[in-house]
Amino acid sequence: MDFAALSAARYSLRKFSDRPVEPEKLAEILEAGHNAPTAHNNQPQRIFVLQSPESLAKADACMGSHFDPPVILAVAYDPAAAWVRADDGKNHGEIDAAISATQMMLQAADLGLGTTYIGMFDPEKLLAAFPEMAGLVPVALLDLGYPGEGAHPSRLHETRMPLTDMVRYL
Repeated sequence: MDFAALSAARYSLRKFSDRPVEPEKLAEILEAGHNAPTAHNNQPQRIFVLQSPESLAKADACMGSHFDPPVILAVAYDPAAAWVRADDGKNHGEIDAAISATQMMLQAADLGLGTTYIGMFDPEKLLAAFPEMAGLVPVALLDLGYPGEGAHPSRLHETRMPLTDMVRYL
């Protein structure tokens, strides 16, 4: 699929099949997150693959949205590893982690899988549930898997503000 078609077709999947994600496809998705551009190439993003029933249940207990995917990718960043803009101290770790998540979502769509970017979660509860994430800042949980029967984009998927309202040429 060409990029324009892929980016337009990708949607937040809210109905997952119980079909497992093949390790080779998961590896391609993780590589897309690994290859994401980051400020000063510091690569502060950290990705945790949650796929055991125990890990999925712990993550689900921290979230406000529940779609029962076979895999959740917890995307975080290490603030000590991120580039910080000298003029105002802006840490770019969250931006870098979000770019990484976006590339993984698009790679998943290209492979026939779906994702949902979950921002509605309790970061403190997530850090308590997963001590392996100590010192990191969680940014998103990406539900990942194959579309379930009858899955479709939300009714708002194609609703976009006019490009002329979003873009200004100066």
